[in-house]
Amino acid sequence: MKSLQPKNPKDSLTVSTRIVLPNDTNTLGNLMGGNLLSWIDLNAAICAHRHSGRVVVTAAVNNVSFNQPIRLGDFVTLESKVSRAFSSSVEVFTDIFVENRSTGEKQKCNEAIYTFVAVDQIGSPIHVPDLVPETAEEKKRFDAALRRRQLNLILAGKMKAEDATELKALFL
Repeated sequence: MKSLQPKNPKDSLTVSTRIVLPNDTNTLGNLMGGNLLSWIDLNAAICAHRHSGRVVVTAAVNNVSFNQPIRLGDFVTLESKVSRAFSSSVEVFTDIFVENRSTGEKQKCNEAIYTFVAVDQIGSPIHVPDLVPETAEEKKRFDAALRRRQLNLILAGKMKAEDATELKALFL
């Protein structure tokens, strides 16, 4: 197996902007959550593909925070970056911003964390490059990703709680 070159989060940065149209909203004029999830999934999948250089499949929607409604006519910008790479999976963190159309100022309104698995031509998991975080925020997200992974493995019965060293360190 050939060695994969490590990458930085900026190498996977994927940014897209959408306008909320009437068919995207509920009866209150707010963006429907399912539409936002779809937009995030597409943006984050492109991000994961950029990191891995392979076809990726969505493995988990780890967290989505709907902190503030997004209104009809709003410009919505999604910024996705790989936060951590494991053997065949990558965790992607997406920040969601709403743009003030008068000032152009962007305000963060939501965030999401998805996990993708890179696969080969027959759908089997394949190795992905390591990730080397650079900024303080990237390092914080990198460390937190391991704790989230350990918790998910425990909940799935694939890891014993006593083996989750990163999680234990939070409590001891």
